[in-house]
Amino acid sequence: MGELALYRKYRPQAFADVVGQDHIIEVLEKSLKSGAIAHAYLFFGSRGTGKTSIARIVARELGCAPEDIYEIDAASNRGIDDVRELREGVRSLPFRSPYKAYIIDEVHMLSKDAFNAFLKTLEEPPKHVVFMLATTEIEKVPETVVSRCQTFTFKKPSRVILKKVVEEIARKEGRAIEPGAAALNALLGDRSFRDTQGVLQLVLSGTTGTVTREGAEKITAAPSSALVEDFIAALAEGKLESVLGVIRTATEQNLNFKLFLKLILEAMRTILLFRFSPKMKDELRGEFSSDEIQFFERYAGSAGASINSQTLVEILDAYTAIGRAHIPELPLELAVIKLLKKA
Repeated sequence: MGELALYRKYRPQAFADVVGQDHIIEVLEKSLKSGAIAHAYLFFGSRGTGKTSIARIVARELGCAPEDIYEIDAASNRGIDDVRELREGVRSLPFRSPYKAYIIDEVHMLSKDAFNAFLKTLEEPPKHVVFMLATTEIEKVPETVVSRCQTFTFKKPSRVILKKVVEEIARKEGRAIEPGAAALNALLGDRSFRDTQGVLQLVLSGTTGTVTREGAEKITAAPSSALVEDFIAALAEGKLESVLGVIRTATEQNLNFKLFLKLILEAMRTILLFRFSPKMKDELRGEFSSDEIQFFERYAGSAGASINSQTLVEILDAYTAIGRAHIPELPLELAVIKLLKKA
């Protein structure tokens, strides 16, 4: 694997390379093909969803040469003097392109005075200039700016999409990766393309041969699937002492309890989907190893009758309470005691 970061190496270079944003690509392709080019676009979405990547693709589709594409980080260039410099720059014609493209990332970071100055240019931009603004916090962008842009909302990629991205990149890097390892990578990526690729880079750098679930867990310090399954099995069997013992083991291993609960919730959700939705069960099979599928099928049946929606709600409440707890494991301990205490 080369030294170049995976998220840079596999950044989409054309609309056809973009995944998970079909609703945006369809509109942009049609408008660019018809010549209906807006003078300003606003791309809104969480980090790692492809906003600046698509902005770069739009610039290239407009025929902009590299020297006519200007990328500005508003987090570090947020003052009125920076915007005045930008206003001076837009007046000059492109070097060798039909347009000059200005990509302003984290645009919500501009100061109030900077926004006011920028608004004057946005209201009457030169015909040879196209602005592409990107933000993770659209509520901080003045309405006067938003109203003058064609706005696109970027979706967070699903774990199914991220898992496919992980498997495809691993293949291109000459590595095989087990379904369970790819699914864990997608989960740890927290629905961000960039973060998912960062996790994959860590895993590929720290392993050799086929990437297994156990190997990925070791490199990322994620709770083991065995520990998650032990917790669910003890909970399903009503063994309070055993469940508390698993929690104690997780504590001794100094695990990230929020991640531990996230994996538990993911497994319990899968058990319920296996139980109540045959169609979803068939769709989910490709995301897990044969051992994991066997576990889910066992507890989707009579062995896991006590794993139900109420159980999931109690564990979910524990997950949301972790951030407020001085003792990380306490919310989970209280949840299982409530679920398993004697009447």
